[in-house]
Amino acid sequence: MKTLPKVIAVVGVVAIGMVAFASCGGRDHHPDGRPGDMMIQGSADRGVTVQATGTIKVVPDGVSFNFSVTALTDSTATAVSQTSDAAAKVREALDAQGVAKEDIATQNATVYPEYNYLADGATSLKGYRGQQVFVVTLRDGAKAGEVVDAVVAACGNALQITSVAPTLLDTDAAAGDAREKAVSIAKSKAEAYAKALGVDLGDVVYVTEVAAPASFVPTLMADKAVGASESAPTQIDLGLQEVSVTIEVRWSLK
Repeated sequence: MKTLPKVIAVVGVVAIGMVAFASCGGRDHHPDGRPGDMMIQGSADRGVTVQATGTIKVVPDGVSFNFSVTALTDSTATAVSQTSDAAAKVREALDAQGVAKEDIATQNATVYPEYNYLADGATSLKGYRGQQVFVVTLRDGAKAGEVVDAVVAACGNALQITSVAPTLLDTDAAAGDAREKAVSIAKSKAEAYAKALGVDLGDVVYVTEVAAPASFVPTLMADKAVGASESAPTQIDLGLQEVSVTIEVRWSLK
């Protein structure tokens, strides 16, 4: 019973502390005293953040030429030898067309057994398939069709073409233009928000590049089938490609 005053005193201190904490809380209050939502205090914290994407179309400055050379023989050694001979012809044809060695890359080289699959489920060895896959960058897009025809003529049926696709090799200039367009779009958005809110747009607080430049390969790559006719040279239509940059910008509000 003698400890009762101490308990009352402790409870009194806790109650006072809670009242003091409530009076210093981070929430604002409505004029009628009801607690309100968190509100931004001070003009320095007021701002508008927008995202924008700038996209431009440019003519590709190169062509990616992907193909393989292959040979089917009765032994692994012969498959490797014949595939190597075809690959050598490829390199000679590319060199004659002025393609630099550093623009010629072997993606992979393989040799594997190939089988015939019979109707009764049985299999028989067809032979050994040798293959070497190339990825070649052609920096003169206007001459790409001529290079393709030269490689086809050098290798004949040993050649299998995977794709001949226009590509943008130098994205710096295009990306710069896309960034400028993105900034212009972002500023127009921010100004529209500021006008709608009845305030003025202040200084830029930060800018972040959300998505780096991205180029897209067009659907149409050539107006003639590669190697379709000996009398008609292959022509590669470069078309247009899109380069896009996405940014996020925050402005302060006055």
